[in-house]
Amino acid sequence: MRRGESRKEIVEDLLDSAEAAVHVDNVLMDREFDSQHVLEMIGQRGLSYVVPKRMQTSEKAQAKRLLQRDQDRYETDRKLHLGKNEWHETTLVYRRKENAEHDDHRQYSVFMTNRGSGHLTEYGYRWEIESGYKSIKRFMAATTSKDFGLRFFYFAFACLLYSIWRAVDLLVQVELTGEYERSPIVTADNTLTLLKKTGIG
Repeated sequence: MRRGESRKEIVEDLLDSAEAAVHVDNVLMDREFDSQHVLEMIGQRGLSYVVPKRMQTSEKAQAKRLLQRDQDRYETDRKLHLGKNEWHETTLVYRRKENAEHDDHRQYSVFMTNRGSGHLTEYGYRWEIESGYKSIKRFMAATTSKDFGLRFFYFAFACLLYSIWRAVDLLVQVELTGEYERSPIVTADNTLTLLKKTGIG
């Protein structure tokens, strides 16, 4: 990232880098990237997107109506103003959260997509990636260095240790139970303790 870069420029840079290495179909983003200009740029590239929308007054009012009707899901088309007489067309998908801890409009999440609600299932896969990154950070050596090469090495080495942990856990689970569950038997804490004893951690 460069100082002063807009979110649109950041996403363009990321997509340019990604598309140079792999084929991209769908873009799944955090709600901080729900700008209509970002969405328009992604749509112009011929890509589909799913992004949570920050709830403004109209979305809160719609969620309250859905709550009154006890409706779990709702879709509506929306035009987002780009400036002058230009608009970006998107679809808002309201979805009630399972086991919501709130009893008001916060039971609902609102997503924007340009390819229909079928892609919302894919958005759920992001959480596995997010939790994977959180786990990887546990394997990283602490540093205050601003040296990119050193920080990248620490991250890459943490990814290697994380992968070894997941592979060992998979082998142990298959050996003991004959199948693999997502919840680890060999925990990250146990692995980190063993690594410290060997001098690696």
